[in-house]
Amino acid sequence: MWGFSNFNNLWPRDFLNVSEPFQEEYTCYPVSFIGKDDMENGNKIILPQTALNALARRHISWPMLFEVSNPYTDKRTHSGVLEFISDEGTCHMPYWMMQQLNLKEGDIVRVTSVSLPKGTFVKLKPCSKDFMELSNHRAVLETALRNYATLTIGDNIVIHYLGKTYEIKIVDLKPAFACTIIETDVEVEFEEPIDHSEPVQYVTEIVPEEENVRQKK
Repeated sequence: MWGFSNFNNLWPRDFLNVSEPFQEEYTCYPVSFIGKDDMENGNKIILPQTALNALARRHISWPMLFEVSNPYTDKRTHSGVLEFISDEGTCHMPYWMMQQLNLKEGDIVRVTSVSLPKGTFVKLKPCSKDFMELSNHRAVLETALRNYATLTIGDNIVIHYLGKTYEIKIVDLKPAFACTIIETDVEVEFEEPIDHSEPVQYVTEIVPEEENVRQKK
């Protein structure tokens, strides 16, 4: 299996001095098109092998993070990358991300490499009181966020639990508009959707699952 540890061995050192960020436009499709439905529980994308080649020639800080945007609107979000196995010229992403960007199957998406600070605080607003009525909503949230590499203010992230789908809006983040939540302690505050006047706070360590990136064979 190809891993990030092999990355710097692919090209001579002088090939790794490209300073401009990686930016490409792809035809986007949902991850379900390639049988990756489990990726709906998170915000990682799948890129082609040529993207890996281009990224390897640049000084990209780890982990690989991207701004994902609709080039025809002001819609944007952020993501990590899971694999480099998509067909040339295509990008696969969770369907909820496509909805966030107002993208349909076959539309063009722009992917730009970025460096994001580690998040220290996030305020969340469940779109339904049903989520807060779960007896274990804290554990459900912690488990779900392990699949997220980044958070972006204004996004409605999706949590799937026991056959139900819950949307949660990112109301606020610190220290920036978009942050990575990989291997970091994040203070979480809930802004209750309906009938709770006092916010609930707790601190939890959010550690998304280890990146599993491999070459297309």
